Parts: sequence; C-alpha cells; structure tokens
Amino acid sequence: MASTQWTPDSWKSKPAEQQPVWPDMVELESAFKQLSALPPLVFAGEARLLTRALGEAAQGKAFLLQAGDCAESFSDFSADSIRDKLKVILQMAVVLQYSSGVPVVKVGRIAGQFAKPRSSPTENVDGTIIEAFRGHIVNDDARSAEARRPDPARMIAAYNQAAATLNLVRAFTRGGFADLSQVHTWNQQFVATSQEGERYESLAAEIDRALSFMRASGIDLRGEATLQQVDFYTSHEALLLPYEEALTRRDSLTGDYYDCSAHMLWIGERTRQLDGAHLEFLSGVHNPLGCKIGPTVTPAEAVEIAEKLNPEGVPGRITLISRMGTDKIKDALPPLVEATQASGIPVLWSCDPMHGNTFVAENGRKTRHFDSILAEVKSYFDVHESLGTWPGGIHIELTGDNVTECLGGAEEILPDHLDLRYESACDPRLNGRQSLDLAFEISELLRG
Repeated sequence: MASTQWTPDSWKSKPAEQQPVWPDMVELESAFKQLSALPPLVFAGEARLLTRALGEAAQGKAFLLQAGDCAESFSDFSADSIRDKLKVILQMAVVLQYSSGVPVVKVGRIAGQFAKPRSSPTENVDGTIIEAFRGHIVNDDARSAEARRPDPARMIAAYNQAAATLNLVRAFTRGGFADLSQVHTWNQQFVATSQEGERYESLAAEIDRALSFMRASGIDLRGEATLQQVDFYTSHEALLLPYEEALTRRDSLTGDYYDCSAHMLWIGERTRQLDGAHLEFLSGVHNPLGCKIGPTVTPAEAVEIAEKLNPEGVPGRITLISRMGTDKIKDALPPLVEATQASGIPVLWSCDPMHGNTFVAENGRKTRHFDSILAEVKSYFDVHESLGTWPGGIHIELTGDNVTECLGGAEEILPDHLDLRYESACDPRLNGRQSLDLAFEISELLRG
C-alpha cells in the first residue's frame, strides 16, 4: 500500500503543519518512548473489520454515522458523559437504519480526539502573546503562558484517558446496554420531553412490536448477537504526529503497519498537503482513513489524495469528507465526486456539515445554526442524487449534554441562549435534541 521505503517516522522528512513547538525535546523523547512501550488501544483485526464495513458503505450497501465530541477534555471526563454521548449516537443510528433499511456503520469521534488545529499559533490575552490552545493532549485551555506551555507528558495522560474511555465503550456496546430491546432507555430525560424525543419513542414502540412479533413467531432473539450488541469503532484526527507514530505497531499476522491509537484516522483540511507529513504518515498505515475536503480542493487534488491514500483501490480504505459550507457545496462538490468516480478509485463520500458553517455570534461565541447544517446536508444529498452516486455518510460534532452551543433546532436556541450552557473547549456541538432532529431529517432523505 505504501512505498517499501515507508517507516513510521518517514513523515519527519516532510513539512508538518499544526505541530506544537515543544520547549524541551528531552521531555518529548521520554514521552515518546513511554508511549511506544504501551499496549495498543485497538487491534489490526478490528481495523480490518471496519474497512470491510466501510467498503459496503462505498458500494451503497451501508451508511456511515461518524459522530462525537469536537475535542475531548481532561477536565470533563466521566462515565456518565461517555454513556450519554453513546446514547445519542445509538439513537441516531437506530433512526437512520430503521428508515433507510441499510446497516449503519457507527464510528465515534471518541477515545483519542484530543488535538485541535488552530488558525493561529498564538493568541493575545490582555496584551500578552501566549501559545494557542491545541487540545488537552498538548496544553491547557487556561489563558496563561504557563498553562499553554506544550507538555509532552500530556500525551501519556491522553493515552490513559483513551484507554479508559474505550474500555467503557466496549463494555456498553457488548454488555447489554446496546441491546435493541433497550431502545427506550437511550432516551435521556431532556430529550424524551422534546418533540424529537416523542418521535423517537414512537419509532422505538414500532421496533418493540417487531421484536414481539418475532418472539411470538418462535424466533429466539436471545441467540441473535446482532440484536444484543453493536460494532462501535473509534476515530480521531491524526494531527499530533509523535503520538500517532508512537502508537503505530506492526501486525503479527500480516506484517502491515497499523496506527493502533484508533480504528480510523482522518486528515484535516489544514493538514492535507500532498507533499506534507500527515499524508506521508497515513499512507503507510493500513487503517481505514478519512480526509476532509473543503471548497478550495480541485478535482485533480481530490484524485491525488485518494490515490496516495488508497493506491491499491481497497473499498473502504478511503473516505473523503466534504466540509464546504451551505453556500458553496452545490458548486464545489459535483466536480470532485465526478473526478473520483472517473478515476476508478473506490471512495466513500461523507458530509461534514458543521465546519463550513461556523461563525462568531455578537457575544463572541463561535456557533453554527441548525438550519445551515441541515441545508448543507440536503444539498449534499441533492448532489449525489443528481450524479447517481451514493451519499455514503454523515460526520458531525455532538454531545449527550444539554448544551446551548448551536443555534436553532426544534427547540429554537437563540443567540441570547448561547451563554447559558456553552461548555465546548473548542467548537460548538449539537446537543441531544438537535442531533436526533438531524437524524430524522437525514432518515427522510435516505428514504427518499
């Protein structure tokens, strides 16, 4: 898949964007050695299973739901927050799968989504220039020079939190919590009392009736593992390259390299340079990969990215995630889809309707409007319908908490509400009600 000259550290020969300036290289080397000696967080066989599932989605036989936090936090970490986030994703998956009739591949932005790219490496705090906050894996979000000092030991803390998160997610998804007979219990209180929650309860009742009919027909549902547990995979942006390199392992069965920090890794819009370190690194690992595609990408560049990351043409290996903005997607996306189709490289297309629709409200809060998010999703589906291609997935930032970070939705969050429960350390996320509302809207598009 990659050049025979590729090694986990070959990225160092390329320009690497969005990397912190580490003040102490001895500390960095020490943290790197510790990480390199730790067990993998995920296994190569799991990554191969996800590649196959995404291959089905690339062929129009499944739909990708990739969702989770904008940036995981060291300070907001608990079993309840993980459970509530998982509840929302499971609810969305049930709505999408029940309506579309195709399997939903569930991939969380979780257990590793700690690093964030920044538009500027520094910020001005009361006349003092300090390092930008790059996510808790690098520094702290407190607005002081000492807090913003990049600390390599934070990579060890990120690994430990990712391991604990992954352990709990596996327990939930394999230990009965994800049993389809539990669909009613996934409805959190603040969602259940909403219009979306009532609509979800109606769908859950239909599923209950279907399960009751199957039991009455003599079908032993207790032996059906697919009804009692779900395959749930992890993903994050492969931004901090020393962390990713340290967790790269050679598979004992195939001899191939896998980045064992997550099942799926993606490259962001700011780090997708064809001659850059991030594409070089991910070209050599055998995980399923994603790449964010903005409105400035040319058709030739999109094809080159797909070729570099998937030269062997493996279905499910590469997902191109459009993040255009509702005012640009209708013009920018069609040439890219047509070019990748013509190249013959199997590409799964997914839509990130969040990042192209971010703006700053009058109170200084970054936000997004639900109507703009939905409009981009609808345009994304329109483009694929007009080209006869499959709108293979959705990529969104959400939380299970009752936050007020994105405007609009059925409950109509207004600009004056943003300060009530704005808890994100970085970008605004949909809350549970808005996420479920979006899932029902997408289910209608899939059904249509």
